[in-house]
Amino acid sequence: MNVLQFPGRDLPHDWQRSEMNALLAAAGESLDKGTVTGWEIGETERGDPQLYLLGPAPDHECVLCVSRLGRQYVLEDGEGRILCEHDAIGSLSDQVRHALRHKKAAIIARATVVWLAIKESIEERMEPILGEPVELLSHMAPQLVALV
Repeated sequence: MNVLQFPGRDLPHDWQRSEMNALLAAAGESLDKGTVTGWEIGETERGDPQLYLLGPAPDHECVLCVSRLGRQYVLEDGEGRILCEHDAIGSLSDQVRHALRHKKAAIIARATVVWLAIKESIEERMEPILGEPVELLSHMAPQLVALV
């Protein structure tokens, strides 16, 4: 049996209209609400296309990034962590929609953790002072301890 190798079909280096429509439709709700205020197109070091979803002014920081590497789509958050890899644009669009919905919940969760950490830190520092007033008094004014 002879096997003939056919030349591989190269993907275009730009986003196809159907890909852009699917990705922007997935971000549509966030664009309407203002959590995503725009998008930019870029490319990787190897020339693969990337789509950046940008946050509100004044920073316009990257909220999500979608890259097409060969036939694989890669979804990253604004900090460069890979959230999802998939070979179908429809499944990736669902992941984009899911990530944008849960971004606000993640910010609230982080703020709550920071608040609790600050509160715990203050309580740890204040507990020795409030817990042992006689010991504090003996350190501050040893002459007054004899009166107590």
